[in-house]
Amino acid sequence: MKKKIIYIAISVSICLLIGFLSGFATQSSVTDWYVTLNKPSFNPPNWIFAPVWTVLYVMMGVAAGLVWSKGFHHIWVKTALYHFGFQLLFNALWSIVFFGFKNPLWGLLVILTLLVFIIFTIKWFKVVNKTASYLLIPYLLWVCFATILNYKIWELN
Repeated sequence: MKKKIIYIAISVSICLLIGFLSGFATQSSVTDWYVTLNKPSFNPPNWIFAPVWTVLYVMMGVAAGLVWSKGFHHIWVKTALYHFGFQLLFNALWSIVFFGFKNPLWGLLVILTLLVFIIFTIKWFKVVNKTASYLLIPYLLWVCFATILNYKIWELN
């Protein structure tokens, strides 16, 4: 049990760190470039994004820690965590491309790739630990929403 808590704590810390670092790309544009964009009517207020992403990063970290605690020596655990790592990379890349490079079209391509990796991650997490896969469902739903939002922003601008 102690080992599981350590894996979860490390995984949550890594996810929150990625989120924090991604926030630098976001923060640089959210108060100037992003406010000038035409956005759809369903665009949430800016203040909602930080708390939602914080909760999602914690849930992602708990999920990864649960999978990792099953033993990295197992091929299914490795496969699941490799997919998790790739989706986390594309998660961070989206912020850099969309906000840092101010490019909604390329952001859309990145977020579509992210969606594929999230689906694969959920699939492999389910093989290792069903609870871990269920913890990623809110993340999947939020990224689906973000994909639609990204598309509409690209379309409107």
